[in-house]
Amino acid sequence: MNMQNTPFNLAQCIEHAGKYFSHQKVITRKVEDDTLHEITYAEVLGRVRQLANALQKLGVKQGDRVGTIALNTYRHLEAWYAISGQGAVCHTINPRLSPAQMIYIINHAEDRFIFVDHIFWPLIEKLHPQFPKVEGYIVLTDKEHMPTTAHDVKLYCYEELIKDESTEFTWPEFDENSGSSLCYTSGTTGNPKGVMYTHKSNLLHSYAAGSTDGFGINSMDTILVVVPLFHANSWGISYLGPMVGANLIFPGKRMDGVAIFEVIDKYKATSAAGVPTVWTNLLDFADKEGRKMESLRDVVVGGSAAPPWMFTAFREKHDAELLHAWGMTETSPLGTMNRSIPQLDNLPAEEKAKIRMKQGRPVFGIDIKIVDEEGNELPRDGEAVGHLLVKGNWVVHTYFGADKPAVNADGWFDTGDMASIDRFGYMEIVDRSKDLIKSGGEWISSVDMENLAMGHPEVLMAAAIALPHKKWGERPLLVVIPKEGQNPTKEGIKEHLKSEFADWQIPNDIVFVKEIPMTATGKFSKLTLRDQFKDFYAEAE
Repeated sequence: MNMQNTPFNLAQCIEHAGKYFSHQKVITRKVEDDTLHEITYAEVLGRVRQLANALQKLGVKQGDRVGTIALNTYRHLEAWYAISGQGAVCHTINPRLSPAQMIYIINHAEDRFIFVDHIFWPLIEKLHPQFPKVEGYIVLTDKEHMPTTAHDVKLYCYEELIKDESTEFTWPEFDENSGSSLCYTSGTTGNPKGVMYTHKSNLLHSYAAGSTDGFGINSMDTILVVVPLFHANSWGISYLGPMVGANLIFPGKRMDGVAIFEVIDKYKATSAAGVPTVWTNLLDFADKEGRKMESLRDVVVGGSAAPPWMFTAFREKHDAELLHAWGMTETSPLGTMNRSIPQLDNLPAEEKAKIRMKQGRPVFGIDIKIVDEEGNELPRDGEAVGHLLVKGNWVVHTYFGADKPAVNADGWFDTGDMASIDRFGYMEIVDRSKDLIKSGGEWISSVDMENLAMGHPEVLMAAAIALPHKKWGERPLLVVIPKEGQNPTKEGIKEHLKSEFADWQIPNDIVFVKEIPMTATGKFSKLTLRDQFKDFYAEAE
């Protein structure tokens, strides 16, 4: 052997941060009272070790699944490292899931213990009788805010559990291909599926995410982590941040524009990551108050496509770049990031702008291609549209507990997205295959329609769905939330859409609503919308 070979353990990230970036901070808006709490990486490391000792005393062993039902806070981060670092599996559970989905995934994962924010305890208490494998709950709070329970169940206070434990802990050595964390898909088509990440896959993912073609952050940065820790490992940022010594800001339960602007301004955030709906509210607040986010350099957006106006707003009003990224639970999740390359410099401004709104190019370690219905690879010309396939070192091979691989015979995973790839390697999601609208045998992209509609000056949000139609098979319906104080008309929005859509593609109707249902991961719930409006065109010819 010519080189040392220390197996990857995710605890190495927080150990590195605690030792070499000891004064850098994790900032949290506390769930208990909305106050802002600061803690150094050195302090976080000590508390992670204390929790690791406490978990061992509770009998947690390597391979055990330990759930978390919590928001973005320093305590949740500590739980991540203490669980995975000792060889157990950190199973992050989305608190926005339906009770039925939550029951399914907790039982499917066979969680032994669950960490839970106190605000979610009333929900979990009701469901507890349906969790036969769960031995106890660790409430992520202090003694003052501990809930009570009528059940015969072990309820531990997080701060009381760790306070007398040693701040020394020796992390065990184990196979780096062991499971480290478990995340389930949103289950929009059947039961959620579990993706078991490994220490190796997560660390390789973090190395790639930290490259200049990825998030490109270092110890000079302060990153606002709006993307939830329960959403595909917070896009890897909660590993990457400590790896490079960046300050982290966790917003807790406050996702409104006022609160997000406050932490950006107070802590001089240089980077941020989250879904488009959060940035819509933030920009709306900044516009109303006439304020600028002076420190912000770039904002990574994923989960769904950001509308064109959002790119312009960040660039022209806040001197910040909005960067599209693409990925999914099955890809850990980073697959592509839209960073510029030299070949774009001499392109006409309009073409360059269109490319910058695509989902981006693969980071090193990921490969992508598009194929037709027969599996034949399609050209990378920016015109051909096909099924997007992906492979790489942090892409799922087999779902947790499944009896057959999720990949094809050549190792490619079908994402369920329809996409194009241009000559520079930039990929653009045209739509989810199940969300494309097929009218009279021709395809209409719901994503393109939504993006253009949200460019209308009086529209805040818009969702396009396919509805059954007697004559055309399917027709689009556009569901719109107007901006506050605005009264857009159906005719005005249709005229706006005609700038890019043919007459036959224009929705038959537009419905104005106060809110659009969202999925557990912050996307438009088109399943709910289609059910809500399923008979809308029933009499149409």
